[in-house]
Amino acid sequence: MVITMDSEVRVVIADDHPAFSRGLRETIESDAKLKVVAEAGDGEAALAYIQQLKPAIAILDVKMPKLDGLAVARAIRKRALPVKIMFMTIHNEEDLFQTAMDLGAMGYLLKDSALTEIMKAVHTVAEGNYYVTPSLTTYLVKHRRRALALSQEQPGLDDLTPTERKILRLVAQGKSSKSIAEELFIHYRTVENHRNTICHKLGLRGHIALVKFAFEHKSEL
Repeated sequence: MVITMDSEVRVVIADDHPAFSRGLRETIESDAKLKVVAEAGDGEAALAYIQQLKPAIAILDVKMPKLDGLAVARAIRKRALPVKIMFMTIHNEEDLFQTAMDLGAMGYLLKDSALTEIMKAVHTVAEGNYYVTPSLTTYLVKHRRRALALSQEQPGLDDLTPTERKILRLVAQGKSSKSIAEELFIHYRTVENHRNTICHKLGLRGHIALVKFAFEHKSEL
């Protein structure tokens, strides 16, 4: 859903550092078209506000008490709440970024630059586009190069569906079929079927070979 910038864009902020949250709110509301409708100090409160107030955008700190930002995003997906998700974090980690994007995030900002980027980020996401903090550009380019190189070595990767790719990345994180099923809100047997299909497409014999492949190529998936 694209939000027309002629209408007010309602935002919920979730961060357990009050001073940072207040600065974020003041920056956002310096634009008359943006309105922060709630600030939450933990994930449970954030989820409650999102369900009650139905904002257009939820800005979630990855690390929060009670429910972290990733758990809130999983709950949003499970309940099919119509809100665009933006993550903030102090951690410049590839795995965390990939997990956030797999959960449907449309924005990803590092907190050390969030106050200067937040206006552009919110407008970009409100218009239905993705925003990733520019300091992650080097990672994205390197990841793309590694992924292309691996695809040349293992042509079957290009035949994987988006869901199969996502499951392969979760396998690389050491997650079991049960935990993958819970994260993707699908049946355990569906995950097992996907794993079998991935093995077939990649020419791997059995789940042990799949796990070994996923671990060895974690940074390229």
